[in-house]
Amino acid sequence: MSATTPPPTRLATAVSDSLVMVGRSLRHAVRQPEIIMLGAALPVGIMLLMTVVFGGALDTGGGPYIDYVVPGVLLLVSGYGAAQTAVSVTSDMSLGIVARYRTMPMVPSAVLTGHVVGSVLRNLVSIALALATAFAVGFRPTAGLAGWAAALGLLTLYVLAVSWLSAAAGLLARTVEGASAVSFALLFLPYLSSAFVPIDTLPTWLRGFAAHTPFTPLIEAVRALLFERPAGPHAGPALAWLLGLLAAGVVASSLLWRRGRR
Repeated sequence: MSATTPPPTRLATAVSDSLVMVGRSLRHAVRQPEIIMLGAALPVGIMLLMTVVFGGALDTGGGPYIDYVVPGVLLLVSGYGAAQTAVSVTSDMSLGIVARYRTMPMVPSAVLTGHVVGSVLRNLVSIALALATAFAVGFRPTAGLAGWAAALGLLTLYVLAVSWLSAAAGLLARTVEGASAVSFALLFLPYLSSAFVPIDTLPTWLRGFAAHTPFTPLIEAVRALLFERPAGPHAGPALAWLLGLLAAGVVASSLLWRRGRR
């Protein structure tokens, strides 16, 4: 008697289907030159703009401006890239591709998981490009391996949370143009924080808002970690924001996906 192979578990099937969708997402990015150019040019261009062009004119009063601004630029470029998930999801929905996937024997959640994981992988490359540019123009953090791991972990969690929220927005949007509004919001909102100037230099009426956005504690935590300063006062609120946003994105995406199936 020959032993029969047990059927794959639901978890194994979900992982396998998700990997297929991740591969699809990455192949689409590689086959679209405008996405590659934007993914490479945006982190390099903004880093050069803020450090080389504006760096000599801005003074935070606490050391070289490049040391202050790099964490904010990393947040800006990774958030903008992650928000592109909304465009990808809406495009799939409007072209009818998702409707076809729903007729196939695959785990439904794999479609969104593929978009999100693909977004995280692409934006890790953008972060690496931005960091390479920063090092080329004089960025010299003092963090050790643990500090770097914690800082990159926070940035990765940020990209993951924004990607899931953007996936929900993509399911909600009616057109690709409407979905692109998410990326524009993530391109400008970090300016209303401590990303590029200290909060106490902002107008009085704006300081309260800037101090209580999720961007400020996250940026301050990354700064502290990269320069071996106490990160605890900032890391706690940053993690609370990120985990809350991640949960909201996952739940909203799940509910909107199920509504679309009905």
